[in-house]
Amino acid sequence: MREKKQSYAEKKILMSGSNFVDYVKIYCRSGNGGAGSAHFRREKFEPKGGPDGGDGGRGGHIILRGNDQMWTLLHLKYQRHIFAENGVGGSRQQSTGAEGKDVIVQVPLGTIAKKSETGESIFEITKNGEEKILAKGGRGGQGNVHFKSPTNQTPRYAQPGEPGIEEEFILELKILADVGLVGFPNAGKSTLLSVVSAAKPKIADYAFTTLVPNLGIVSYRDEKSFVMADIPGIIEGAHEGKGLGIRFLRHIERNSMLLFLVPADSKNIKGEYEILINELKMYNPELLDKKRVLAISKTDMLDEELIKEIKNDLPDIPRVFISSLTGQGIVTLKDMIWKVLNYD
Repeated sequence: MREKKQSYAEKKILMSGSNFVDYVKIYCRSGNGGAGSAHFRREKFEPKGGPDGGDGGRGGHIILRGNDQMWTLLHLKYQRHIFAENGVGGSRQQSTGAEGKDVIVQVPLGTIAKKSETGESIFEITKNGEEKILAKGGRGGQGNVHFKSPTNQTPRYAQPGEPGIEEEFILELKILADVGLVGFPNAGKSTLLSVVSAAKPKIADYAFTTLVPNLGIVSYRDEKSFVMADIPGIIEGAHEGKGLGIRFLRHIERNSMLLFLVPADSKNIKGEYEILINELKMYNPELLDKKRVLAISKTDMLDEELIKEIKNDLPDIPRVFISSLTGQGIVTLKDMIWKVLNYD
C-alpha cells in the first residue's frame, strides 16, 4: 500500500500486449581482470632496482538494479548480449590498473534471475534502487612486487587477470501487486479494474480478452492507495498448461492477497471458486496461505431474494456482491480489501 503520489506510475502502469515482456534470456560476459605487471624499477642512478609492478584492475561486473518506474522486460528483448569492460593491466611504480566499467541493467521490481542451464534461482530484485551482481568481473592479477621474498629478490613473473564470466541467464518477472484478481475468463476482472483504477485494459465479451497482466492503482480514503493486478483468466487444467497455461500463474505468487471474482450468472458459484482454488493448489500449494476475498460480480441482474439464496451456499471467506456497471458494492469491496490487507 502506498500514498497517492505516483502520477508517473499511473501513466505507465497499463501494460499492452505489444510491450509486456515477463521472460527473457540474456547472454552475459563480465570483464576479464587486468594482468599484474612484472616491471622492475629502472632509474638513472639505480639501473637495477627491485620489482615495482602494480596489480591489474578488476573486470567490470554486470549488475541488476531495481527500478519502480519500469513494468516490463521489453528493453532486454532487443538487447540480449550484455558485455562489461575488461580491467586494465598494472604498470610500473606499483600503479594499479583501472577497473573495467560495470554495466548496470535496470529491471522492474519482482525480477528473478536464474541460471539458464539449470533453472536455479540466483536472486530477486524487490526494492527500488536495489543492486545485485549477476556476473562478477574477474579479479585483477597481482604485480611482481607481491612475490618478492628474501630468497627471490627479483621475481620476473606476475599473475594474469582472472577471466570474467560468460553465461546465459534467464530473467523472469513476477508482478508485485497488493491484490491479485483471480477468475475464469469473462468473469469481469478487466471491467472491475477499469472501474476502480485508471487502467484501461482491453474489454470484450469473449474468453481470453486479457492476454497479459494489467496493473491499476486503486485510490482509497485519505489519499491512500493499493495496486491491483488483473491476471489473465484461469481455466480448469491451467496448471497442466491448458488455456493460457501456467504462464501467468506465477504472477499470483507476488500478490499480498487474492480477490476471487465469480459472476452471478455462473451455474455453480461455489463450484467455480473451488476449481480456481484447486488450480492454484496444483500449481503451488503455498498460494492457499494467502488472504482471500470473494466478489460476486454482475449482481445488477439479481434481486434481493436471489442474493439471499446465493449467500447460503458460499465459502466461508469475506465476500461481497458487486456490479461494475452500476457501482453496487464497489465502495464496500475497497473497504474490505483495505481491512484484509492491513488488519486481518
